[in-house]
Amino acid sequence: MLGLPKGEVFLVPWTNEWNKEFLLEKEKIQDKIGEYIMDIHHIGSTSIKHLSAKPIIDIAIEIKDFNDGEKTSSPLEKLGYSYKGRNILPDRHYFSKGEPRTHQIHMYQCGNIYLLEQLKFRDYMRENDEVRIQYERLKLNLATLHKSNKHKYAEEKTAFVKSILEKI
Repeated sequence: MLGLPKGEVFLVPWTNEWNKEFLLEKEKIQDKIGEYIMDIHHIGSTSIKHLSAKPIIDIAIEIKDFNDGEKTSSPLEKLGYSYKGRNILPDRHYFSKGEPRTHQIHMYQCGNIYLLEQLKFRDYMRENDEVRIQYERLKLNLATLHKSNKHKYAEEKTAFVKSILEKI
């Protein structure tokens, strides 16, 4: 299942379909804007096996030059993405697809600190079952508490994420 309606927060159990969906989308993106891309990563909770997640595929794209991000908006629109700008999240171009939203692209200049932190956190969760289970419990609780406030949900996960990043 993919898709999260605007204004809602809910989690669904992890499925291998998310990885397949990422790989299909990665290929489409590569075909459209490959000349700008250094790498494409599956990030966020859908990229972590056995972790319940909001049913949205998060995709991180590393580009050679940050200013090229705007040049990718027209080709990505042909894949159904809507360019939301560079001011929504720090140091990234942000795109979303679908209503309900099924995919998000976070586009960074190669070597960006926010991207590196996301990759470190993802890899740590993939390798540490006990911590992944703790994180899942927190997320499930927050999704229940903040089912109509995605910003509060995200904000309250931050302390946990920061504590992990300080350890690794």
